[in-house]
Amino acid sequence: MITARAAATYEPVGRSVAAARGFVRDTLHGWGLADVVDDAVVLTSELVTNAVVHAGTAADVICLREDTGIRVEVRDRHPERELPLQESSHQPGHPDREGGRGLLLCAALASRWGVEYTAADKRVWFRLDMPDRPVGTRLAGPELPEEELPVTDHRVRVAVLQVDGAGAVSAWNDDAQSLFGYSAEQVIGKPLTDLAAWPHTPGTGTGIAEALVLSRWEGTYGLRDAGGRTVPVYASHLRVRDEDGAPSTVCLLVLDSERAVLQSHPRSKSHDGGHGERESRTTDPFEAFIGSPPPEDLDGLLQRTVERARDMLDGDAAYLLLATDDETELEVRASTGLPSARQRFARVPVEAGTGRYGSARMPSVHEDVTSAPGSVPLLSGTGMRSVVTVPLKVEGRLTGSLGVAAEAAARYTNEEALRLQFAADRIALAVESARLTELERLRRGSLSFLVEASDLLAGTLDRDQTLALMAQMTVPTLASWCAVYTVADQTSEPYLSYVLHEDEDRIDGLKALLGKVDAPEPLITPGARVWTAPSDAAHSAALRTSLRTLLLDDPALTAPGTSLATASAVGGETVVLPLVARNRVIGMLVLGKPTDERFRQEILELAEDLSRRAALALDNARLYSERTTISQSLQRSLLPPELPPIDGVEVEVIYRAAGEGNEVGGDFYDLFPISDGAYGFAIGDVCGTGPEAAAVTGLARHALRLLAREGFGGPAVLERLNTAILDEGARSRFLTLLYGELWPQEDGSALLKVVCAGHPLPLRLRPDGTVEPAAEPQPLLGVMDDLELYEQVLTLDPGDVLLCVTDGVTERREGTRMLGDDGLADCLSSCTGLNAGAVAARIMRAVERFAADAPSDDMAILAMRVPH
Repeated sequence: MITARAAATYEPVGRSVAAARGFVRDTLHGWGLADVVDDAVVLTSELVTNAVVHAGTAADVICLREDTGIRVEVRDRHPERELPLQESSHQPGHPDREGGRGLLLCAALASRWGVEYTAADKRVWFRLDMPDRPVGTRLAGPELPEEELPVTDHRVRVAVLQVDGAGAVSAWNDDAQSLFGYSAEQVIGKPLTDLAAWPHTPGTGTGIAEALVLSRWEGTYGLRDAGGRTVPVYASHLRVRDEDGAPSTVCLLVLDSERAVLQSHPRSKSHDGGHGERESRTTDPFEAFIGSPPPEDLDGLLQRTVERARDMLDGDAAYLLLATDDETELEVRASTGLPSARQRFARVPVEAGTGRYGSARMPSVHEDVTSAPGSVPLLSGTGMRSVVTVPLKVEGRLTGSLGVAAEAAARYTNEEALRLQFAADRIALAVESARLTELERLRRGSLSFLVEASDLLAGTLDRDQTLALMAQMTVPTLASWCAVYTVADQTSEPYLSYVLHEDEDRIDGLKALLGKVDAPEPLITPGARVWTAPSDAAHSAALRTSLRTLLLDDPALTAPGTSLATASAVGGETVVLPLVARNRVIGMLVLGKPTDERFRQEILELAEDLSRRAALALDNARLYSERTTISQSLQRSLLPPELPPIDGVEVEVIYRAAGEGNEVGGDFYDLFPISDGAYGFAIGDVCGTGPEAAAVTGLARHALRLLAREGFGGPAVLERLNTAILDEGARSRFLTLLYGELWPQEDGSALLKVVCAGHPLPLRLRPDGTVEPAAEPQPLLGVMDDLELYEQVLTLDPGDVLLCVTDGVTERREGTRMLGDDGLADCLSSCTGLNAGAVAARIMRAVERFAADAPSDDMAILAMRVPH
């Protein structure tokens, strides 16, 4: 009799297989039929694969709950009558061929199965009977001797927390507070992701945020306690909804060592401690798993593999390692039952130790690893004694190693090694395919990362900004924290220039810690080298802090940012990469991981590429800074000192040199005392801009002062300057110059004598707003040998303004428009009543607003006013 029914339809695409598996799993869990979930999911996966991949049609999946079991039907639109069950390997139904394998699995796993045809479709169905159990019992295990019962603490604590639809903790019980040290008030309202230490590789894997939205999830991860330590837990999640329909997730958590309290499928134990004959099963659950299409997610595939391997051989722990590209090392990529120190990406050599147990290229059984220390480095200090390891090979090439370990000695024999090797052979190709897919994705991401990093580093020549960019590009993409040391020269000690942590609250503590340890030695070594000083110092400080905490019972000592938190922050692997530019070490880039975490090889290679680009950018910034400092120092020597005060005359100068980094160009000005009561002033424009024009500027300014103080009049001063410019030969440049001498008068006026050698004429503003030229044009300097110049005399009455500018002001352009002499005169006429500073500021503001673009020519404005 059918008591419940559920159905779903899937399109003929590859991702439909995973969706169908999830549908069947969730449906059967919802009906409380967890005992048949695994077999039903495996069979559904195969049948849906046949429909959507091989038959190429849409598939309907129908789940029927009956009194004594369940029936699952997979219907496709390909009604051909074919039963591929032939025994020949050349026939479609051979087990090593994808097509038809689902029907073989039906025959092996299902209580009953069949195929039904209609004119429009084909329906393959299977039935799984529920196991017989005592009435009222959902799951029961055999009576076991006391020594084989799971080991727990004196009191088992089950943390119960509830996470709302937004991922924030909404409930937190007393056991959770005991296990992790947080009170309910401290965590309620915070995202669970802030506490969870979920194993994660950028771009791959399922995170805790994704796990929280699944209808049911069970597995291992870590939670950071109040002291910053990661506590491994075994968790069971159930997605529920309240009366208003709002979803949330109930999470039950125990210590990972006490997982038997929550684990849905306890491993069966033999009654003879592992030495007797084990129960035979017609179908190995691990073999059924590897017979299904492997998930595209490499992390998920590897984690399920180690868990199934552990359960299949009744082990206490399991691990899977993948070979690096050169096959000289193996990286831990998944583990279960091992302490947190055996985190992912820890590396061990392929050939380690002595004897047949030392090689990862052959299956091996170790009855007691304590008798051969170092033979299995990964298990050192874990309490594991017996271990069986088998290689993963593809076309004869070592791609990884799979191991299962137990706390008891002599647990495994060659029979278990053969079973595990058979499973490894079935999963090796799928693992290698998923690994290559992940590697290609990481390499594409690495290429994009390096392109973006190169663009950012090339976009600045500021040293401090370059240091900040280096750190921000590495944290948190490549590492949890980083530090940059710089080396000024070969004799200088490395200097800690920049520190960054993904948790901003820990930056100060990390900086203080690094300041207490000797900097890494600046060596030109290829690749990254491990640096243990920060971790050793942090753990020493943490130990001292822990002792003080026990003696003083002061909670403040364990607050974030203290030694305990810093130890957690830098307790993982720390590596140093040299920053080498132009065959010289200019610094070191230090990357670190939190407690017990390691770097994967691909990340280190990416960091090495980044360090080369960053080193060149940092050295370019240094060279640019040095060049700019020298250039600005030389340019400042060409500018006149502060303007001398003149009794009875207001003077203001505004100067703008064109070009980034230039302080002096082809335009110049000067105002200096000649003798008692007399002052010389000048404003000029050398042909061109930049350093070449600035060199002539220096010559002109110093020659004017020297000749004027020698008693030469204006025409004589300019004629001798003209000769000096022509003597420069090919380096000479023509020069326009307005030179004058000023005498303040007792009646409040000022007497001026001026010579305008090819320069824009000075303008005189009277109190009534009248503007007129104050001199006549004469030949410019640096062109002809013989010049006949003369000076003109004028008097500035109280309220008069004399405005002198360079052609950068009058030739300011916006498209075809130019400010010109008329525009300057109009602007000056609006300045009546203003002092000299206000006049100069208004003229400069008008020039800047005349065009949107930045000025392309040097500009100088000299304003003199005789006050009323």
